[in-house]
Amino acid sequence: MANPTAVLETSLGSFTIELFTDLMPLTANNWVKLAKSGFYDGLHFHRVIDGFMLQFGCPNSKDPKSPRAGTGDGPDGTIKDEHPANAKLSNEPGTLSMANTGDANSGSCQFFVNTVHNSYLDWFSPGASKHPVFGKVIAGMDVVKTIEKTPTDGDDRPRTPVKMIKVTVQP
Repeated sequence: MANPTAVLETSLGSFTIELFTDLMPLTANNWVKLAKSGFYDGLHFHRVIDGFMLQFGCPNSKDPKSPRAGTGDGPDGTIKDEHPANAKLSNEPGTLSMANTGDANSGSCQFFVNTVHNSYLDWFSPGASKHPVFGKVIAGMDVVKTIEKTPTDGDDRPRTPVKMIKVTVQP
């Protein structure tokens, strides 16, 4: 069975991702469940760093100026870290990776799109950072790059909010 895909329609254009439910079932299916429920619709990218990544998925980002944006969990709380030996997927450009607080098993609903190769964030790399890859951009990387280049404030928030209008999962 093929992995699901999703179209992420933003205020700056759309991009399409593939979710690795075959290799990262817990993490990818958590994302799919949230997306299908409409959880991500209407949220804003709350952290954008040119030459690094775009972060998204905090429920507190419905208000793009909220000081709590970037601190929230999904309705079902956190999920267990997923580090399968057969899925050593690196944080390469265009991959989706689970955000966390730095503590074990603290991933939930927030994720980021790598815009460069951030191998030091790989769960299997030396060091404390452990961010498992669970999907990748398969179309519309130009939109990702447009979002990456949006001017930000001192907290890495886009000066002009970038909104997720709708996420549509197929099938």
